[in-house]
Amino acid sequence: MKHPDPLVIGIAGGSGSGKTTVAQEILNRVGPERIAFLQHDSYYKDLTGLPPTQRAEINFDHPNSLETELLIEHIVSLRSGNPVEVPIYDFSRHSRTGQTFTVAPHRVVLVEGILIFVERSLRELFDIKIFVDTDADLRFIRRLQRDISERGRTTESVIKQYQLTVRPMHLEFVEPSKRYADVIIPEGGFNTAALDMVAARIQTMLG
Repeated sequence: MKHPDPLVIGIAGGSGSGKTTVAQEILNRVGPERIAFLQHDSYYKDLTGLPPTQRAEINFDHPNSLETELLIEHIVSLRSGNPVEVPIYDFSRHSRTGQTFTVAPHRVVLVEGILIFVERSLRELFDIKIFVDTDADLRFIRRLQRDISERGRTTESVIKQYQLTVRPMHLEFVEPSKRYADVIIPEGGFNTAALDMVAARIQTMLG
């Protein structure tokens, strides 16, 4: 099969499913020097103009909370051999920092995010679509631990957000998007056999 150069790979799955672990395994196995890595989380819309109380009430699990058009522009630019400036998002304040970091073009463009298979215009850019499928209880525990340790949240706020938006949006958007996946990996980064097959497939497609 003939594929565009670079190869564009999407990794989706619910919050806490292990997407980042799978992405890191692909980076390690294929080689970070061959991969341009983008995370959909970097493209949350800037809410600097809103009071902090209103920012906290935004549904961050809905596709409208993300500037997906910019992500699409960046993937297209990387495919054309041009570097991109990715925004840096501050999750503790729900706003962009105003700073960016540079991602250079490489032979593989790897994109990770909860909602990347939801919008057709983004989904159609991927040569390989991987969905990481993990039980809801494990996903919630991982999200709770991450948001407290890395994003400065309280247990109560994480539970409230999970009940109000995370779970409903997962059922409405994330879970249905699984049908677009070429590969479904149960248990994420702990599924060594699946990761072996995916890494081998990528190496083969790169020639």
